[in-house]
Amino acid sequence: MRTRRSTLLGFQPPALGEEEVAAVAEALRSGWLTTGPRAALLEQRMEAFLEARHVLAVSSGTAALHLALLAVGVGPGDEVITSPITWPATANVIEHCGAVPVFCDVREGDLNLDPALLAPLVSERTRAIIPVHLAGQPCDLDAILALGVPVVEDAAHAIESRYRGRKLGSISDAACFSLYATKNIPAGEGGLVATDRDDVAGAVRAMRLTRRGDGARYDQVSRGFKANLSDVLAAIALVQLDRVEAHGEARKRQFALYDEGLSGLPGITPLARDPRDVHAHHLYVVRIDAALAGGTRDDYQAALAAELVSASIHFLPVHRLTWFRERYPRQAPLPIAERAGEEVLSLPLSPAHADDDILDAIDAVRRVHARLAG
Repeated sequence: MRTRRSTLLGFQPPALGEEEVAAVAEALRSGWLTTGPRAALLEQRMEAFLEARHVLAVSSGTAALHLALLAVGVGPGDEVITSPITWPATANVIEHCGAVPVFCDVREGDLNLDPALLAPLVSERTRAIIPVHLAGQPCDLDAILALGVPVVEDAAHAIESRYRGRKLGSISDAACFSLYATKNIPAGEGGLVATDRDDVAGAVRAMRLTRRGDGARYDQVSRGFKANLSDVLAAIALVQLDRVEAHGEARKRQFALYDEGLSGLPGITPLARDPRDVHAHHLYVVRIDAALAGGTRDDYQAALAAELVSASIHFLPVHRLTWFRERYPRQAPLPIAERAGEEVLSLPLSPAHADDDILDAIDAVRRVHARLAG
């Protein structure tokens, strides 16, 4: 075993350097604090990266989902089906549209939406489905699209993923990405809507910043929001896009270290990855089976913190959070998601980490397992 750490290992720190500092300084000196040429360049470069006809830069991944749902026609009284294993924003944006979230249970292996359970949930009120590509593993989009309902993907974890050889962004009605500080292309804040549909792109473009015309004469021609991306944030994202391949290789190597180092530990199982797809390696999530691992997920998280190793939870089931539990008290049980919510633990992963940092995390998990499982 390696010696215990003497400094805290952060969960997912961003990998930033002097290039990002210089890019922000250049943006500031240019006078463009709000949306300008850097945001436009980011959209252009992301169209090529995502192999999509249109990419619209917005203020957050949440804004991307919200505007995309409105663009495909979601409104008051509608229903939108989504996963309970996600950040609450995925369900919040459904309510922002005046619609009702309907939660579908997930598959045991990768905790993505189970397409076999979707069809019975589709009703005359269903206006869209939001699949969530958890940790970077694409959902089974073919089966979801076969239902004939508009699909808006929550691809916050999956900007580098490929589904059966195709980049996310041109497969469904829209795919929404996040540029949040922990994401694979981080800008601190920001989001992207990718689509091949001209009407969806036009609607998002019109809604994200509600002004048409020059400074003296302007008009509003559609429902509008304040959801544009600033050039300062776009400048950071552009530098991170230049680094995306190298950073992706670093995370892939860290996944391999975890796979090898945690192999054979009873009760500790990583989420499944489909070899037919390209995984984005955004989160390394394991499930802790308390009966075999000698302790609960919470026991492991607390014990790792004592080892100076930060771990996180992705995710607690949204339908069991107080707001949604009280607002929709007749929500059907979702046994796989509910059990997974007690078991999932995300381990440190970032291109800012050295391989030795990941080896420290592995040794910490092994020490905790030896102590708890006996």
